[in-house]
Amino acid sequence: MPFTTGREGGPPAAHRPVASLLVANRGEIARRIMRTCRRLGVTTVAVHAPGEEAAAHVAEADTAVRLPVPDGRGPVDAYLDPRAVVGAALAAGADAVHPGYGFLSENPGLARAVTGAGLTWVGPAAEAVERMGAKTRAKRIAREAGVPVADALAPEDVRAEHLPVLVKAVSGGGGRGMRVVRDLADLPSEADAARAEAASAFGDPAVFCEPYVPRGRHVEVQVLADAHGTVWTLGERDCSVQRRHQKVIEETPAPGLPDPLRRRLYEAARRMARAIDYTGAGTAEFLVPVSAGGFGDPVFLEMNTRLQVEHPVTECVTGLDLVEWQIRIAEGEPLPEGGPPAPRGHAVEARLYAEDPREEWRPRTGTLHAFDVPAATARFAPLTAPGVRLDSGVEPGDTVGTDFDPLLAKVVAHGHDRRDAVRRLASALATARVHGVGTNRDLLVRTLRDPAFGAAQSRPEQLHTGYLDGGRRTELARPLAGPATERLAALAASLAAAEDARTGATVPAGIPANWRNLASQPHVRRHVVAGGGEVTTAYRALRGAYLPEQDGVRVLSAAPGLVVLEEHGLRRAFHVHRGGGDVHVDSPLGPVTLTPVDPLPEPEAAVDPGALPAPMPGTVTAVDVAVGDRVAEGQTLLRMEAMKMEHRVTAPAAGAVREIPVAAGQRVPAGAPLAVLDYEGVRT
Repeated sequence: MPFTTGREGGPPAAHRPVASLLVANRGEIARRIMRTCRRLGVTTVAVHAPGEEAAAHVAEADTAVRLPVPDGRGPVDAYLDPRAVVGAALAAGADAVHPGYGFLSENPGLARAVTGAGLTWVGPAAEAVERMGAKTRAKRIAREAGVPVADALAPEDVRAEHLPVLVKAVSGGGGRGMRVVRDLADLPSEADAARAEAASAFGDPAVFCEPYVPRGRHVEVQVLADAHGTVWTLGERDCSVQRRHQKVIEETPAPGLPDPLRRRLYEAARRMARAIDYTGAGTAEFLVPVSAGGFGDPVFLEMNTRLQVEHPVTECVTGLDLVEWQIRIAEGEPLPEGGPPAPRGHAVEARLYAEDPREEWRPRTGTLHAFDVPAATARFAPLTAPGVRLDSGVEPGDTVGTDFDPLLAKVVAHGHDRRDAVRRLASALATARVHGVGTNRDLLVRTLRDPAFGAAQSRPEQLHTGYLDGGRRTELARPLAGPATERLAALAASLAAAEDARTGATVPAGIPANWRNLASQPHVRRHVVAGGGEVTTAYRALRGAYLPEQDGVRVLSAAPGLVVLEEHGLRRAFHVHRGGGDVHVDSPLGPVTLTPVDPLPEPEAAVDPGALPAPMPGTVTAVDVAVGDRVAEGQTLLRMEAMKMEHRVTAPAAGAVREIPVAAGQRVPAGAPLAVLDYEGVRT
């Protein structure tokens, strides 16, 4: 149900057409913007940090410029210098800059630097960015515009009656610098941690507190406004499925949202856009309490003065290319007189992250040996019919590290209705081939197939921002493949390896390598399953056939990359791929990653049982204990930053701190010792 207002005032000063555009970003959003530019005939310029010369977004561009990294800083900092970005645009001959999202996208300094250099800024005016950049100032503007807002308190003003509260960074977004506090005694330490994270992410340590709503819907309204006074609202998106205050699944329209409430949100978004003379694409975000009794009154959270990660779902239901309209509006083109297109169908987006939900969302790194979503019918472009869209920032062979956000790709499904779209998306994710890097794929599929998620249209209270908290997260994060599937996958891996081995064997033509007149001794293979556990399989070879020692299982065919098994009359194909020492087996029963066990392993070096290794590469941001301190089980020892998120290293048991070999600010590789403990009652 889009909303539009008429034109007010005259046209702005003359705008110039864009011929060459620099994208001040990386990853999937940079590629997304470049695809639209290519279709419009606009040449593109990429920027990158040192070492990213082979990155996917660099290959996508017509020209690329390497940005400098300040001494002692990491590759992220290459994207955070407005002067370097503008210098790159001028050096490459670009006449416009698009910020994407994240990095400097909501930094008024970049907007001013771009326009000050005589270039076109593809975004709202610096003044609008500045007025919405600080959430406390944005709340004041919203209140003056008649938009409902939640109270903002300084941490020192919070009292017991205000609890629970959410500590939030004044600047930036994306869930960084946010902490839920339920006990007043925890507020000082949580506020300090939020300040440190906000300073690292946004260069501004300021934080504030607002009431925490444990069961609320995160609903946002897409705004598109031109420079001639026309403001469109292009429907709403529900972004309530979150982890660590960051969105995981987004959809439009919001399931179960009453039309009167929908219209209130559209009106509030329009008021915000008008209040700051907004132009371009932006998003007004709201929190709406929800219970079995229905929805409560919405409150304004913030306005994102940029394109959103989840913009593809809006593109699916409207048919608009929002990046195209960002460029056209920056060129001075008015929005069409007829108003926005009516929405059609339903769209759902899932964010595929390189992380493990079972381990507190711990980042996963490595080399992508395979990355493919066979169900995808489009890439980086609005869908013209129900189908699946893939916006990815990676390609097979890419290395996933911890310097940048863990987002690998966005998978989007458009359907005739919500059930159709959700089913398409779950199937697309379940059949995707993602090898070499652990992801949240299984949790996404289980969430989309969860009855509570499916019932959100008729029972809106089933969906809220705490959806993935506690036991539900544990249940939904279970692997799609169970023990029975793991055994079949291990058998397929063993047979594929046998077939692969025979390709180098010298045998008479036409004679299979496994030919025996008499049944051979069983071939026994052991594999470790990713995530824990070991599977042992056995088979015999007789007269060109494989005879598995698993009840009810027959081998219909075997090849190095494909094994077809029949189990109790059910035929299934298992696709086998080797990469990085692991074996990846994909089938309709779910993906399985296996590591072959060497029957004669090399002896391992002795490891101090009290040593706590770094779980991933990253930067130590704070050390919370000192040598000699006694610590309790679960107590935080130190904190690390990896993939733009904070991760706490805790004591696995009570004991005393013997050694702290790292310091705040130190970058460490995976496996590096972070602390050494002497556990109570254990001699080390």
